[in-house]
Order: sequence, then C-alpha cells, then structure tokens
Amino acid sequence: MSSYHKIYYHVIFGTKNRTHSLIPEKQPDLFKYVWGILKKHDCFLYRVNGIEDHVHIVLDLNPVHSLAKIIKDVKVASSMWVKKSGFFPQFDGWAEGYAAVTFSEKEKEIIVNYVKNQKEHHKKLTFFEEYKNFLIENNIPFEEKYLLK
Repeated sequence: MSSYHKIYYHVIFGTKNRTHSLIPEKQPDLFKYVWGILKKHDCFLYRVNGIEDHVHIVLDLNPVHSLAKIIKDVKVASSMWVKKSGFFPQFDGWAEGYAAVTFSEKEKEIIVNYVKNQKEHHKKLTFFEEYKNFLIENNIPFEEKYLLK
C-alpha cells in the first residue's frame, strides 16, 4: 500500500539582530538557493520570499524529515552560501529560531499570495509587528524579549 501526504508549512525566520542585510537585487539568488536545499530534501516549495530582514517559506514537507532538521539545513547552508557569495556584505547570519505553522489545502492560495506580496505588505508593517501578529494569530505562546534576538 502507498502512503500519501500533504504537510504544508508556513515558516518565517529573520536575520541576526534583524539587520536589513538582504539586498533586494540579490534576494532572487538567495531564494533560488533555498529552493535547491528544499528540493535536495524532496520537499516541495510553493513560495519563498522576503525583504531585507527576513524570509518566508511555504512548503510541503517530505515526511521522512523533521521540520527542525529542514530549517536547520536551510539556515546553515544558506548562511554559508551568503557569506561565500559576497552578495550581502552586511549579513551576519540568521537569528536563532523560527516560527512555523501548518495549514490546509483550502488556505494554501491565501498564504502563497501573502508571501508573494511581502514588499507591499511591509510598506504598512515592520517585520517585528508581522512576526508578533503571526504568533498571536496562531495562538503560539512567546516572550516578547526573545523576539528581538
């Protein structure tokens, strides 16, 4: 018998100290690199996007991997690539941790469009405000002092 799955995640993580180090002109290169990491782990990427201080990923997780391992691999490998590429000279690494929630097939298009429109969205809201709202809306307990790391 075959196994079937759809394990959708919306993941957000920021740059260390929330520095605005991800230069917009080179972000597509970073996002392609992230896509390659996810593809290597047989995860399906629906969308990756972000602005100067954070990244959003919408994916279908391959169930042979844990989300924590995938995100660790994405952050470690992309951090090494960023530093080696020289594309983002102010980049000093990713912040500790991440936020992630699962969602249903019915919500997929809404979430993909939300991630797709990050630049527009952040004309009204900072990353800190967005991240805090994300946690509150998804009923994820947090201590505000740790959101600034």
